[in-house]
Amino acid sequence: MTDLPPAQTLRRRGSWQGAHDLVTLGYEERFLRRKRLVTVHDEGFMVDLPETVSVEQGDAFELADGRLIEVIAAEEPVLIVTGDLPRLAWHIGNRHTPCQIEQTRLVIREDHVLEAMLKQLGAGVARGSEPFTPLGGAYGHGRTMSHDHGPAHDHEHGHGHGHRHAHVHHHGSHGPDEDDTPVDPA
Repeated sequence: MTDLPPAQTLRRRGSWQGAHDLVTLGYEERFLRRKRLVTVHDEGFMVDLPETVSVEQGDAFELADGRLIEVIAAEEPVLIVTGDLPRLAWHIGNRHTPCQIEQTRLVIREDHVLEAMLKQLGAGVARGSEPFTPLGGAYGHGRTMSHDHGPAHDHEHGHGHGHRHAHVHHHGSHGPDEDDTPVDPA
């Protein structure tokens, strides 16, 4: 395997052209700061960014010598959701779950608990395998961070209005974009 120079810069989609090679990464793999990656042509390189970032389809790592490695979103198991999309998107978002929102469907990562909930809400749910490229968080480029405490729980998160909300958090880690929206009891 050939080693390439390190990458210390990320160029966002549309701000570059002419990639030297490609690297295919899944959703979780595209959240990184420092990691060794291997291109599709078996060239290794170290990513060493100044901070943890959410890397998106079409972004590129800029190597120390100026060459670019384009990021391609890998295919992964997803659920394709159809039906009353605004209502279903609210329920998905209320569970702090990353969601790819399209005109005629919603796409989330495969999760048997969410699949059962969505079917109970009358959604059409089909399993698929495709690149997962959800929308970033409300505060700009990046991810909606979430965390998991297990079953639904009731605790105060400082909403500032003097009462408590029961809410559910799912897979991930605490982060700055966290939003503790009350859970709809329905």
